[in-house]
Amino acid sequence: MDAALVWFRRDLRLHDHAALYHALRAARRVYCAFVFDRAILDALLAEGLSADRRVEFIHHAIIELAHALAARGSALIVRHGFAADEIVRLAAELRVDAVFANHDCEPYAITRDDRVASALAAAGRRLHTFKDQVIFEKDEVLTGAGRPFSVFTPYKNAWLKKLTPFYAKSYPTEQHFATLARQAQIDSIPALAQLGFAATNLTRLRIPTGATGGAQLLEEFKTRIDTYDRTRDFPAVRGPSYLSAHLRFGTVSVRELAAFALQRIEAGSTGAQVWLSELIWRDFYQQILFHHPHVATSAFKPEYDRIHWSEDQALFAAWCEGRTGYPLVDAAMAQINQTGYMHNRLRMVVASFLTKDLGIDWRRGERYFARHLNDFDLAANNGGWQWAASSGCDAQPYFRIFNPVTQSEKFDRDGAFIKRYLPQLESFNAKEIHAPWLAPAQRQSDAGCIIGVDYPAPIVDHAVARAATLERYAVVKRD
Repeated sequence: MDAALVWFRRDLRLHDHAALYHALRAARRVYCAFVFDRAILDALLAEGLSADRRVEFIHHAIIELAHALAARGSALIVRHGFAADEIVRLAAELRVDAVFANHDCEPYAITRDDRVASALAAAGRRLHTFKDQVIFEKDEVLTGAGRPFSVFTPYKNAWLKKLTPFYAKSYPTEQHFATLARQAQIDSIPALAQLGFAATNLTRLRIPTGATGGAQLLEEFKTRIDTYDRTRDFPAVRGPSYLSAHLRFGTVSVRELAAFALQRIEAGSTGAQVWLSELIWRDFYQQILFHHPHVATSAFKPEYDRIHWSEDQALFAAWCEGRTGYPLVDAAMAQINQTGYMHNRLRMVVASFLTKDLGIDWRRGERYFARHLNDFDLAANNGGWQWAASSGCDAQPYFRIFNPVTQSEKFDRDGAFIKRYLPQLESFNAKEIHAPWLAPAQRQSDAGCIIGVDYPAPIVDHAVARAATLERYAVVKRD
């Protein structure tokens, strides 16, 4: 093959990159391109998300990727338009024989790639795609009967049984950089404003970006992975890896992460075992979305679409804005609203609260997260929300309803996380802060925080809401 084009999407790095590796080996000249896809960006702008941390995160990563290619004597071609059109047009301009890209199994991406493949084929070119964002995908892990798994534990067991060092092996792209095109048509990278977006607080939050940022976070997490199992549930503690956005946009390699986890597991690390399970959950939800694309808009279990959800706009607004009167829920919502991140334990707590305390459709919460999470991934976000709402595969039973007060007492015992995001509760002690409305009036006055004035009173009574939820969910048991 004379020339090839590598289309970067959710894989914004040069190292251990499947499509880039295969292109470098197959062609004598390899061009690299990224498209700021208007099909995605215009939808964000239509929703009023002109200041979007994800777009800025990608923008930083693209600048770094362009510099990395320039340092190797090549260039990154950057376009702003509809990706399905731009890639086909660019392939013709460069007269490449084929376009190489990595798989993306989201419904929009599948439709887009089918369109690109057809257009390329009509011009005598091909689209080659490769697995890169997961360890196992599509039909690689099936039941003994040859069907997709819908329960996590047997999927995990089969996943681990199938795993060999081969599947975590890196693609050594560095060995083949000599075939990177030296005379690529170079486009300047449009500024955020040219894309229609404004800067956010991403830099002020000191969120590491690009492949160097992903490497920095991974190196730091390597010093903590052995305690992950003991620290991951406590939002005031630095327990998570904080790599989720980097996994989402491919500024780290999932193979590199899995390989490191396996090394630590061999050394006896329980923390690494638990963390590897989180990577397996990610694969699990990806294959669920691939095999059951209806989950993007409907319940995995059809009977759960019988539920009549509350349409109370005031309750939903209170949840979105962190005004529920339950401190752990409100602090978690403040975290996502201010930073675009939410601790995993808190994602479960606030999702349970929305669906089972407020009785509001999980799809509304899912969409809110989709608008605000830096690491938003359709498969994982959908899987997490349907798990919390009990409508998904291998979800918690519908009668399991998180108590926001006991969750707070267990996972933020001293209230350190709550106080970080709700400073008005600073003067309540560790016993009072989880349910400050129970504090005597004089104590509230002494703390400088009158419940119902300086901080909201609970918008629902958890015990009453629990009974209503059990009644609401009763329809799933009816034929």
